[in-house]
Amino acid sequence: MEDRKVITIAAVSVIILFIVIIVARVSLKLSKAFFLILGADVAVILAVFSCVLIRQRYKTRRNLMESRLRSEGRELRIEYSFLRKIAGVPTKFRYKELEEATNGFQALIGKGSSASVFKGILKDGTSVAVKRIDGEERGEREFRSEVAAIAGVQHVNLVRLYGYCNAPSAPRYLVYEYVPNGSLDCWIFPSNDLTNRRVGGCLPWNLRYRVAIDVAKGLSYLQHDCRSRILHLDVKPENILLDESYRALVSDFGLSKLVGKDVSRVMTNIRGTRGYLAPEWLLEMGVSEKTDIYSYGMVLLEIIGGRRNVSRVEDPKDKSKKKWQFFPKIVNEKVREGKFMEIVDHRLIEIGDVDESEVKKLVYVALWCIQERPRLRPSMAQVVDMLEGRARLDLPPDTRMILVDLLSVDEDPATDNNNLARLLTSLSSHGDNNISAYSMGGTTVLSGR
Repeated sequence: MEDRKVITIAAVSVIILFIVIIVARVSLKLSKAFFLILGADVAVILAVFSCVLIRQRYKTRRNLMESRLRSEGRELRIEYSFLRKIAGVPTKFRYKELEEATNGFQALIGKGSSASVFKGILKDGTSVAVKRIDGEERGEREFRSEVAAIAGVQHVNLVRLYGYCNAPSAPRYLVYEYVPNGSLDCWIFPSNDLTNRRVGGCLPWNLRYRVAIDVAKGLSYLQHDCRSRILHLDVKPENILLDESYRALVSDFGLSKLVGKDVSRVMTNIRGTRGYLAPEWLLEMGVSEKTDIYSYGMVLLEIIGGRRNVSRVEDPKDKSKKKWQFFPKIVNEKVREGKFMEIVDHRLIEIGDVDESEVKKLVYVALWCIQERPRLRPSMAQVVDMLEGRARLDLPPDTRMILVDLLSVDEDPATDNNNLARLLTSLSSHGDNNISAYSMGGTTVLSGR
């Protein structure tokens, strides 16, 4: 706009000077005064042309230099971003960058209680998953927990954090690598058990077994190989992603805790998912790495059986009612009867490509991991060794499955009291004399002292 204005002024000035020359020629003829005016006007015209040419040349050189600087700056930013990725250092993104990468946050690929995930493509062509964390206080807490837990760790079985966007106010954003095959739940549970399914199917047995090892290795790294132990505290199929080769990556560290090597147990509010919470957490006795091991054992059973561990089914005595069914209890009974193949996902049985020795191994490991007494559970390093055949794997001890009583919901109050009595008896027989019960508004509550 400024260039056009300058050229317009120069053109108007030259035209006026030519008009002056013509008027002077007509009125003054070829007098000395005419030649003086002619000389002055020609000098001014030449000066105008010179200024325009000099200005255009300067502008061309300036544009060339700016273009070169922009190009070099872009190359430096790409190189800087590349080096940060290689080093594993998260990049701070601007909100506008994420908005452009996700096309205005249009491609929704996942949604949870406090976060939504969108697919995006960065300017360097990298596919990413942008997690938007909503809420003020809870969003800030989850954002800090997730960045603190995953920013400094690098492992082939942990999802990779590329960067973040910490806006002054909610929401906040985390930028992860994009994992094309979605979460594990879409590959082990039937489609009628899922909502908003985008990808999925029935994962073959050999891949399920490999996923079990991958997840164990990821959790083992968090518990044993980091400077501070990292407790995930929300291990479930929805938080396990599958890449293009169906290798498993543990994700979603919004509830995680960093624990010092010398700390055995920490207290935290119950914020996990029903069906994966260890008994000691439900009883408010603190959490440790054994809590994640319990959740891993529950996930392992779901991988084997292709069904949820906790579900509502028809009551065979009264089909108009439903009751809670606890799959681990069924597994425990089948193991004692030696009927391992009856535990396996029926879709895999129809395909017929299931190794019974591997089924037995996974079931044994799962039952060891979900022992109610935390000290009886193996470490994740031991789990990896057992799955890969480097450690001896014995029949796990029988368990009373006291969590069934914690989860059971009966219409008959007398039955509830019987459940509570069985639970307290079971806990006492295990030596847990620090558990008490009291009544609040007709609801029986368990507490740990």
